[in-house]
Amino acid sequence: MKFLHTSDWHVGKQLKGRDRLDEQKAVLREIVEVARTHEVDAVLVAGDLYENAVPSAAAQQLVVRTLMALRDLGCEVIALAGNHDHPGSFDAYRPLMGRAGITLVGNIRAPESGGVVRFRARSDGQDTTVALLPFLSQRYAVRAASLMTQSPAESSGAYDQMVREVLGALCGEFHDDTVNLAMAHLTMTNGTFGGGERMAQSIFEYSVPATVFPAECSYAALGHLHRRQALPAACPVVYSGSPIAVDFGEQDNPSVVCLVEATASTPARITDVPITAARRLRTVHGTVAELEALADGFGEDYLRVWVREPARAGLREAVSDVLPNALEVRIDPEFSGSPERSTRHRDRTSGSPQELFERYLEQAGTKDAAVARLFAQLSDEVTDPEGLSA
Repeated sequence: MKFLHTSDWHVGKQLKGRDRLDEQKAVLREIVEVARTHEVDAVLVAGDLYENAVPSAAAQQLVVRTLMALRDLGCEVIALAGNHDHPGSFDAYRPLMGRAGITLVGNIRAPESGGVVRFRARSDGQDTTVALLPFLSQRYAVRAASLMTQSPAESSGAYDQMVREVLGALCGEFHDDTVNLAMAHLTMTNGTFGGGERMAQSIFEYSVPATVFPAECSYAALGHLHRRQALPAACPVVYSGSPIAVDFGEQDNPSVVCLVEATASTPARITDVPITAARRLRTVHGTVAELEALADGFGEDYLRVWVREPARAGLREAVSDVLPNALEVRIDPEFSGSPERSTRHRDRTSGSPQELFERYLEQAGTKDAAVARLFAQLSDEVTDPEGLSA
């Protein structure tokens, strides 16, 4: 059977105050066309469909229409919540989307309650089992483990051990004569960050080894890290990466979706399909005069500019005049007169609460794992008050 693996759409994400909904619409339209062209049996969306837990009506409309367009192709469509999504909202829409043939999973669910999905591939009749693990915050890991094992879990247990227990229960539904897929929104140990992740929910106790996936798994479709990569394990453990660079830290990442062919008895074959609809992000350096001379070569790219001359009144405006798509303008540290100046005035108006807090810690010269961990836990409580439901 053949399926498409994608994740981390982050619909609604702005870049330095610039709305990108039209770009996001073009990217998702391109993904639908890839699914159509390759006549896939299923599309797996491994979390972070939205940029935040309270997406705008326009963002929700775009995601819902995309999922329905994929379903209209006749393929199975399965999506789970990432750490940027609101799991309660996913579960609220679950019955309605189910009527349309689309599977949404917000919170951890037991296998018999929707944590495992089974279908028969339309192309070759191959029976397929999909184990679903949406993002699991540390404070809900204990309750999730208890749900799966039907026995009290020790609150002092390590996060990765509880993830093992949850996945063990879900993947326990795999069979030798089926294509066995796992889909999860997780940070893998030794995974490479893409550059735009929510760091407070990507480090510390949130990291688990790729060995959590069993050898019986035909393919593990991951979301959360924005860079396309595979981790060494007994089965293919793959991040598709984001199909659109969400920040300048991701400007060099390839934007792809993964086309996967799998059978019950052979290793999965993976083909990266480039996604090219979004505008390129680029970092450029030079004096105002040098940048003006190069301006025609930047096209419609969004730019982060390091100006190689001392600060002066009107400098930012001068750069914007010659480079209208300059979304971020900084003075090269060599010309700032102070090694701290370039970080002291970093943008504090855009980004998630975790990103802003990480910037504050960086600017304050404070790298305290306990403080960042506490902030992540408090953020979970504020942004996900509904808790875990089966």
